[in-house]
Amino acid sequence: MEHFNKALTALFSMVLLAPLLMATDPDPLQDFCVADLSGTPSVNGHPCLPPSSAGDEFLFSTRIASGGDPLANPNGSNVTELDVSEWPGVNTLGVSMNRVDFAPGGTNPPHIHPRATEVGLVTHGELLVGIIGSLDSGNRYYSKVVRAGETFVIPRGLMHFQFNVGKEAAAMVVSFNSQNPGIIFVPLTLFGSSPPIPTPVLVKALRVDAEVVDLLKSKFTGGY
Repeated sequence: MEHFNKALTALFSMVLLAPLLMATDPDPLQDFCVADLSGTPSVNGHPCLPPSSAGDEFLFSTRIASGGDPLANPNGSNVTELDVSEWPGVNTLGVSMNRVDFAPGGTNPPHIHPRATEVGLVTHGELLVGIIGSLDSGNRYYSKVVRAGETFVIPRGLMHFQFNVGKEAAAMVVSFNSQNPGIIFVPLTLFGSSPPIPTPVLVKALRVDAEVVDLLKSKFTGGY
């Protein structure tokens, strides 16, 4: 009993001290820290370029002023990324953006951003935006057709997609509260991982025959 009481006391002490032990300052400690992309990233981002060599263009970008060809891949969509690797000025600021262009019938397939909440603005066209809740919500499916000038929000870590339901091309601009939000494409992750997930695992998980799994794997060899 004495050992139990000592362990319990130690546990409570750890809980009470945890906020102090884990206290950090997540905010930038200088006006800016333009990323030195040749350096080794740390937990908080890339090392900083010396201010004297950063110039003054790091606060501006024209990268998403125009988009790529949405017919260049089978999904019928093209993502133009504007994260820290493309815009070194956002290093340590905790923000980034993407532009996504859609052909008619094109989709940004089901995916997850593990490190960021997403806010989007449809700039033209109309997109079906679908969001799938976690098991806590009973895997509820939320959806709406979002039109030009309208916005949507995707909570961090929830699976979602966009699909062009209009007869014309569509586009959206999205922002993230992370300089590197990350992305996990669900079909590619399941069927195009390297090395591949063993077929018997997917057969059991998806409740289909091995032939179906092998067919799906063949569709995702080499990525999107």
